[in-house]
Amino acid sequence: MAVDRIDACFSRLRASRRKALIPFITAGDPGLEATVPVMHALAAAGADVIELGVPFSDPMADGPTIQRSSERALARGAGLRYVLDTVKTFRSQDTTTPVVLMGYLNPVEIHGTARFADAAIAAGVDGVLLVDLPPEEAEETLAIFNAAGLALILLASPTTADTRLDLLASMARGYLYYVSFAGVTGASERLDSNAAGERLRDLRGRSQVPVVAGFGIKDAQSAAAMAREADGVVVGSALVAALGEAEDAATAARVARGFLQPLREALDRG
Repeated sequence: MAVDRIDACFSRLRASRRKALIPFITAGDPGLEATVPVMHALAAAGADVIELGVPFSDPMADGPTIQRSSERALARGAGLRYVLDTVKTFRSQDTTTPVVLMGYLNPVEIHGTARFADAAIAAGVDGVLLVDLPPEEAEETLAIFNAAGLALILLASPTTADTRLDLLASMARGYLYYVSFAGVTGASERLDSNAAGERLRDLRGRSQVPVVAGFGIKDAQSAAAMAREADGVVVGSALVAALGEAEDAATAARVARGFLQPLREALDRG
């Protein structure tokens, strides 16, 4: 089962007392041909899991940086088939690094949830995070994903009520993604690692899966601060912005590696 790749990853991290580094990139940006080289560069630079954004026309949870990257990718033709083909190509050389698709419910429903899950597993996807799927409405999707061996990654936030936290903790597969503040991606000026730390301790006490923190993490310092009370961190908008300046695939891969290495070093220093 593909979810086993995520579980194995976090088991290795626990054994070595290391924190997960999870970069997010938008599939198809800065170019269709750049995504696979960037994924390999991220893995080489120390990424433990790669979150691959599925471009969507109305990314309501995303800030301007990821919205623009999604628009550029869609203009190039980066639809769901491209995303799955990209993962399949990546898997031909990397069979270890977990890949989680991050996106919205509409493309999955259009494709058909069961058909999508089977196609995702066949491509080598390990998990899917659907930003606009609330846990109260996720029972059918969770059952389909579980049957296919695909992890449904769920979101918690500072405003999530305790009863919902318990529901999320009971349903989560792979890992639980804690949104460090209520808002859209990229608003790093709102990041408060001290306030998030207390919430993360509580959530880790409830959850049977690792808890990672994202939103607002932009550099080595913010990554290390958030990782103190989390099992790992997700960095997205700052990396997407850096990649947006790359003119070709080779440059994008160099940018990805150069961006991620300082974060990996900071996490490993503790």
